[in-house]
Amino acid sequence: MTRPSAALHRRLLTQEMLLPPGVTPPGSRGVVLGAALRLFAEHGYGGTSVRDIAKATGIQPATMYAHYPSKEHVLSELIKIAHDEHHRRLKAALQDAGDDPRKQLAAFVRAHVRTHADYSMLCVVGNSELHALSPKFAAPALELREQSEQLLLDVIQRGIKARVFKTPDTWLAMAAIGAMGIRVAHWYTPAFDKSADEIADIYADLVLRMLGAK
Repeated sequence: MTRPSAALHRRLLTQEMLLPPGVTPPGSRGVVLGAALRLFAEHGYGGTSVRDIAKATGIQPATMYAHYPSKEHVLSELIKIAHDEHHRRLKAALQDAGDDPRKQLAAFVRAHVRTHADYSMLCVVGNSELHALSPKFAAPALELREQSEQLLLDVIQRGIKARVFKTPDTWLAMAAIGAMGIRVAHWYTPAFDKSADEIADIYADLVLRMLGAK
């Protein structure tokens, strides 16, 4: 496959199930988390039952409850992992980008796109299923999301102040850039005819053009 086509009726195209290094819990807890990630990504939180997760893992529901008191606990852990990894990559990219807002914006976009390409299933769940969490469980991820959005807003505002960016609405520019990267998780696979780095570079160029970067 080189480009997405009729297969776009699927919720996402990738078959990769990846979590960032060092975050998968040991033993049955990690097995449950991995199986739930695949099921939530493909069928949605509402379309996945505890029985489905138990069947996929071979672990009895009673044993699952010993590790996760509810299905919501499983989802909240996955969503927190997704937002942690995304925010960590954005901060690291900006720290290495120097003082030029144009370089900062390009670095931010590359990190944003690469995260959604590298961890497609995790990002689909982290973005699409956040609404399913109660306020208590959603709060940590929402706080990280707000911090990530503020990082981007700050870059755009610095560029406007330096007269290298131009946009009629800063918040809408931030929202558009965020949405562009989020969609990558739904269609990107390693079989695509451009690498994740190439896609990230193209997106960075598109965003700079969108903001009229000089």
